[in-house]
Amino acid sequence: MMDGQSLEGGFDDPVMDAQRGFRAIMDALANPGTLHTLDLGLTPPAPLPAECAAVALTLCDPESPIWLDPAFENAAVLAWLRFHTGAPIISDRSKAAFALVSTASSLAFADFTQGDDLYPDRSTTIVLAVPALSGGAVLCLKGPGIQTEITITPMDLSADFLDQWSHNNARFPRGIDLLLVAENQVIGLPRTTRIEAKGA
Repeated sequence: MMDGQSLEGGFDDPVMDAQRGFRAIMDALANPGTLHTLDLGLTPPAPLPAECAAVALTLCDPESPIWLDPAFENAAVLAWLRFHTGAPIISDRSKAAFALVSTASSLAFADFTQGDDLYPDRSTTIVLAVPALSGGAVLCLKGPGIQTEITITPMDLSADFLDQWSHNNARFPRGIDLLLVAENQVIGLPRTTRIEAKGA
């Protein structure tokens, strides 16, 4: 039997809230490096961030397995995600359609499914919770959806993030797409985006 916490804290208006979330996420991926609001009024069980929950409830369904960072995992979070999304929670990250990740320090893009040349969309979308989307090292973004270039400054990306992202670019059309989330906002980094340290 599910307790009340597993049922509460989801979308107040599932149709309208999911549409709002979908527009924010799609706009973020179509316009890499730009900030989009992802405040959908969710109150998931701790320690799952509301932004990660918003992506899961917007995009996940019984056909989209979720890999959940152990730092987010407890019985209440598992029950809440299963109830509100219907998605299976799996331990094999190489089979995940979505991954909810707590820190960049242990993030290895190559561990997640990359899709294949015939079905490149069958890859993992990683949702990475960072402390803030500003205040970190300056990164320069170029590529589709960016007129010339744009800079972002997310906090606490790993030291090898740029190397990992360069390898991710090289796998195109395969590769992962990344959503950075914090403070009810999201930045989209599709696999086609080129990222360099500012001044490199």
